[in-house]
Amino acid sequence: MWPKKINKIHMKMRNKYILYVLGLLLLTGIGCGKYFPDERENIGGDSQYAQSLFEPILGRNNFYTPFYKGTTTYPTEFFIKNIRKRNGEPAPEFESILPVTVWKQSYTGTETSIEEIRAKQEVQNRPILDIGRYSGDITVWNTARSSFIRAIPDSGYLFDVEINNTGGRRFFRGLRLMPYRERPTEPNNREVNSGQELSPGVFTAGLFSVKGDSTNRYLSGGDLMVSMKKRDGADGKITFRFLDKNGQLMDPKLFAKTDWNNLVHGFNPVITSTGVTYDVVYPIPLVKTRTAYTTSDGNFARVIFAYQRVGFAGIIETATITFPFAIYETGNWEVLFQFVTDNPRFTND
Repeated sequence: MWPKKINKIHMKMRNKYILYVLGLLLLTGIGCGKYFPDERENIGGDSQYAQSLFEPILGRNNFYTPFYKGTTTYPTEFFIKNIRKRNGEPAPEFESILPVTVWKQSYTGTETSIEEIRAKQEVQNRPILDIGRYSGDITVWNTARSSFIRAIPDSGYLFDVEINNTGGRRFFRGLRLMPYRERPTEPNNREVNSGQELSPGVFTAGLFSVKGDSTNRYLSGGDLMVSMKKRDGADGKITFRFLDKNGQLMDPKLFAKTDWNNLVHGFNPVITSTGVTYDVVYPIPLVKTRTAYTTSDGNFARVIFAYQRVGFAGIIETATITFPFAIYETGNWEVLFQFVTDNPRFTND
């Protein structure tokens, strides 16, 4: 009798111990989150493309980050599907896979040679209308040109985006693509829809303490026209020239306080009596990031030409011409500054 009774007592004690241990493990699991399965992957109902209309400018790299992930879990894959004309017809022009230059290391603006810049880049074959496989970012590469891609005023294209993970799949349908024709420079003097030039140049340079030689007044942006032209010759060059009001070339050495070695992120400057030429990598700027050669937002390169003269009451004036710009197309480019109303006074008062 006694042994059986003792065994029952032992069994009750053991069961209580087991329940105690299980309870302790359960509480520990709740506190540490280690004993529950991982969150199931999911395509969130609140996820969306916050931008449904894309209006890239052809001939440039156009980047968009329009996907709002909401409760969608990652990793999630994104695919562009069913690119078509607005009337529903196929758009075989988007089947092209073309070489583009991408960055494999970050550009900083401190690179000391073209070779160092090129070493941070590589060429990949990418579709014209591209999507980040794990981000949903949209890219229209600079390989898209109006010679084979329809541009405004054409009604453009439609496309769909598929997203999927192990939790499901979802389509965002009818996203619109309406490209504009090439405008290879900014600022530009081109009509938005046709891409045709409307005037010889632009009046967007900033002049500070530049006194007119004959009018004796300080010149402003409306007195200096700037044009950017692609010339024949080897690609990867940029030249800055100045013209006086009579159309005669000016010696850039007149702008004696210009930091020619750091004017642009270019190399091997050649200074002559008619211009200053640099070896560069296009586009300019290379990426939209702030460097010593760009505007504060990094969207444009910025050149500053300067000289000094003694002005009224013997005060030394530092005169400057500032011009923010961008060039998106590789080539041999010339940036021409032409004084249209009066020439700068370089001599002392």
